[in-house]
Amino acid sequence: MRSSSDRSQGVAAASEATGPAPEVRGPTRAPPGRVLSIDALRGFDMFWLIKGEKLVVAFFATFNLPFGAAVAAQMKHSRWEGFTFWDLIAPLFLFIVGLSIPFAFGRRHSRRDLYWRIARRTLVLMFLGLVFNGLFELDFSDFRWTGVLQRIALSYLFAALIVINTGVRGQAVFAGGLLLIYWAVMALVPVPGHGAAVYTPQGNLAGYIDRLLLPGRFCCYQYGDNEGYLSTIPSVSTVLFGVLCGHLLRSAVPAVRKVQILLAGGVASLIFGWLWGLGFPIITMLWTSSYVLWANGWCMLLFSLFYWMVDVRGHQRWTFPFVVIGLNAITIYVVQSQFDFGVVANIFVRGLVKSLGACKDLVSAASVVVVEWLFLYFLYKQRIFLRA
Repeated sequence: MRSSSDRSQGVAAASEATGPAPEVRGPTRAPPGRVLSIDALRGFDMFWLIKGEKLVVAFFATFNLPFGAAVAAQMKHSRWEGFTFWDLIAPLFLFIVGLSIPFAFGRRHSRRDLYWRIARRTLVLMFLGLVFNGLFELDFSDFRWTGVLQRIALSYLFAALIVINTGVRGQAVFAGGLLLIYWAVMALVPVPGHGAAVYTPQGNLAGYIDRLLLPGRFCCYQYGDNEGYLSTIPSVSTVLFGVLCGHLLRSAVPAVRKVQILLAGGVASLIFGWLWGLGFPIITMLWTSSYVLWANGWCMLLFSLFYWMVDVRGHQRWTFPFVVIGLNAITIYVVQSQFDFGVVANIFVRGLVKSLGACKDLVSAASVVVVEWLFLYFLYKQRIFLRA
């Protein structure tokens, strides 16, 4: 990984910007040809991972607002079947990775150069994923080898190779075909002692393969890893769905029509995901095919809203805080795993919070978010965008 102050540098591997890195001119202007809504949506997604969820939960609790318990429940993964807002965070990031690929690959690069870029980014993301998991502690007795960044790396790798070697129609076939393959394997291959088409924590095939082949500890259920081997197959489809939307953005279709297509595609994906979920349940931990479609539907709807507001209607000022986060998304994800920003925040607010009573948790949560954002703003002002 390297840093640069050059104006032509991009951002982190999995969050590669769609166009040149923006000049520091304030929050209201975007460089020509840049789809600012992609950066904003990436920042929105990462906001929740820099303690944004704690801030929102604390806000509802402090003012005793209605639906506070429901909001808090949405900031956690589903225990098994079902879908919460928190279950959208990971697929949304992969969807955004896919959105950026047509823009990145659409520039003039030789095939050899593209293969080198893909390999380099995959390896760097895999390494950062191990760092996130505690690689430098050198304690491998109970080490987790998989993780979010490893999933991003592998999903990006396979999706990028598909994009290089197929056209748009082929990419669509792969996106749907991988979901069908995953469903068929999960439904038809029996698990010893449980049988086929068993989607319980103990009896599902993905968990069985993890127990059989995956070393180290698991996350986030006892009988397998939610980012294990087999469930990587459908995660590639999540990236490819983003790629297809990226092709739409780069096309000559009028902007308003693009929004309509995104909305229609999002609704259709939700319908198909719900219907498939009747037989192949929506389960985040297994990244089931129905979960991919259901999450993709929400990704498309959310992006259509961002695209319409930011790039079609031109309302860009409000996006600045999110863009600052989005341009160094991988950076903050890794750094906060190695450094406690709460320690820095506490230096400034520890005296204040003692006298705040019910507002204590809210101010504490807000201070951490502010400190992390200021760190990213410093990188932004210095033109530092970490790149694989």
